Amino acid sequence: MKRIFCLMVLVYSALLLTGCQEKVHHKDASIYAVTKPWRQTVEVNSSFVAQIKAIQHIELRAFEKGYLQEIFIDEGQMIKKGTKMFQIMPLLRKAQYESAMAEFEVKRIEWTNTQDLARKKVVSKNELALTKAKYDKAKAAADLAKAHLDLTTISAPFDGMMDRFKVRLGSLLEEGELLSTLSDISSLWVYFNVSERDYLNYMEKKKQGGDTGLVKLILANGHEYEHPGKIDTIEADFDNETGNVAFRASFPNPDLLLRHGETGNVVLKETIENAFVIPQKATFEVLDKKFVYIVDNKGAVQQREIVIDKEVPHLFVVKSGLTEQDTVLLEGLGKVNKGQIIKTKHQEVPDVMKSLELAAN
Repeated sequence: MKRIFCLMVLVYSALLLTGCQEKVHHKDASIYAVTKPWRQTVEVNSSFVAQIKAIQHIELRAFEKGYLQEIFIDEGQMIKKGTKMFQIMPLLRKAQYESAMAEFEVKRIEWTNTQDLARKKVVSKNELALTKAKYDKAKAAADLAKAHLDLTTISAPFDGMMDRFKVRLGSLLEEGELLSTLSDISSLWVYFNVSERDYLNYMEKKKQGGDTGLVKLILANGHEYEHPGKIDTIEADFDNETGNVAFRASFPNPDLLLRHGETGNVVLKETIENAFVIPQKATFEVLDKKFVYIVDNKGAVQQREIVIDKEVPHLFVVKSGLTEQDTVLLEGLGKVNKGQIIKTKHQEVPDVMKSLELAAN
């Protein structure tokens, strides 16, 4: 009985060993796709959170104290420069203006008569000068009264869009009280913060005469704004806390789609000539570091850390860690181990790119 049991154990062990040998043999027989890093021109799109601002955005305030007598426009309305918007009750200022004008007319007549008498040498030069001073004083008072009267009517200083009203018809206004805001949105300024590295890359490209002007704007719904913008200024100082500097791009707004206060993402396009690239799928990550498997001329698998410079669809632009002579494992990264001997089949770049595009679709 004991001999039979031992014999069964030996048979079972033999079967297990045979199964393992068959499994290893099958694994060794697998053919893994490999390729070499290559160089090509790539287009890198860098996205930055943006704040959209009107090129002119002002507060409309009451110049004079009084009751709000008329509102001539509506919220959200586009208005032209010079359009009457608000009327503060002008009765008191109108009376003051009429009184000042009457006094001015008296002094004007006195000044005219005194000039006639001076030509006839009836009055002295001093009396003529005194009459002229009274005339000038009355004129200044009339001009001041006219200015105060004009300030009871608030008109648009430029073409723009009205915001929400802060007061209602009949409100008693204090001097300087906020009535609404007015925004010129014929074009918009879009501000976005750029890292020091991106700033230096941008300035280097600009110095070399590259295309650095036009940028795209991605709206909050994920759609691209149909009109490209142009970078027209960079803020003077870096923010010491964030290490960023603000860029400003101008975007036309013929359809008035963009509004003051909106948000979005500015996309900067950068074309890199002769970029050193590998497929993204050929990499794996360990503790926030990127690695690839290199296959030497004997078929042995070695692990290699790489540094990524840029990311583009399907590809990584490699900064360091690889050479053009290295053979990189494309598939089966989770099936092989360091030091393992494998069989490989080389894929040319067009075939690699075709497989990446098919996988993306």
